[in-house]
Amino acid sequence: MKKITSIDLFAGVGGMRISLSKALKKIGFIDECKMYSEINEYSQQTYEENFPPTRLIKDIKSVKEKDIESEIPDHDVLLAGFPCQPFSRAGISNRKFLKRSHGFEDKDQGDLFFNILNILKIKKPKAFILENVQNLRTYQNGEILEQMLKKLRKNYYVPEPEVLDAQDFGLPQRRKRIFIVGFLNFNGKFNYPKPTFKKTIIKDFLDIYPPKKYIISDLLWDSHQKRRIRNKKAGKGFGFRMSYPTDKATVTISARYYKDGSECLLYRGEGKNPRRLTPREVFRLQGFPESFKFTVSDLQAYKQAGNAVPINVVEKVCSSVINYLENNQKNILINKKAS
Repeated sequence: MKKITSIDLFAGVGGMRISLSKALKKIGFIDECKMYSEINEYSQQTYEENFPPTRLIKDIKSVKEKDIESEIPDHDVLLAGFPCQPFSRAGISNRKFLKRSHGFEDKDQGDLFFNILNILKIKKPKAFILENVQNLRTYQNGEILEQMLKKLRKNYYVPEPEVLDAQDFGLPQRRKRIFIVGFLNFNGKFNYPKPTFKKTIIKDFLDIYPPKKYIISDLLWDSHQKRRIRNKKAGKGFGFRMSYPTDKATVTISARYYKDGSECLLYRGEGKNPRRLTPREVFRLQGFPESFKFTVSDLQAYKQAGNAVPINVVEKVCSSVINYLENNQKNILINKKAS
């Protein structure tokens, strides 16, 4: 059985790894993850509950450029859902409010792209798959993305990035993410996966008997409604959002969902308080399988699910990348025989 090796950077709870593994399994390949990096201890806990023992580098920034050759294992594919907060609309707004830097100027997370770049330059994997918020495309009029692409293209064939939406790939959630892929060897034009447009509704992903603790209390429900009225008068767009079980998609579920659930309340019927989604339901909306385990608190589970990648989308991207690599390998063998 053919094996593809990988490393999983800024891994969260392993959504990218699950996606690659599923894509490889469908063609009879296996994925061997050589290492993962994740700084959050609760995410490490969930990751390690779901995968075989894997070498962990907690903070990838701790690996200096001079040590990359010895500290980072050789691999075929680099996976990285690098932190999106410095580029997301909500993250930028919050950083401005706190008078903190954003984008590349954010010294905690904004410059992590350069750690990826150094690993690619030194280890030279056959391919990479990067994922981030769609706002990266327009942040600072697209200049930051262009800088990234220019640097990546010094050593890799990098087609134009593509924004893909989870609701176009069988998940009832509006979640647009930008994908950047690259290949060490050029083998003609790379094509991103086409949407499957598989029809689903929110109800298909809900618990049959959700615990009553997820129903919004009278006090909180009253607060949500009053805040929406205040915001509407002030011309603000923020307030609770109601989703119905028969809707085709929820809004994007973020890591902030644990606070009060206001970004996606679920309608329960006339005269009844709505409820928030359960952590398992949020993971389902991200495409995680029922076998996925998490034993952390609800607060941490919401954060983990909200920060995760949409499995259905990433799996399709991974399949396209693997197909491109396989076709490239076939062409190399054909050229060798011809010569």
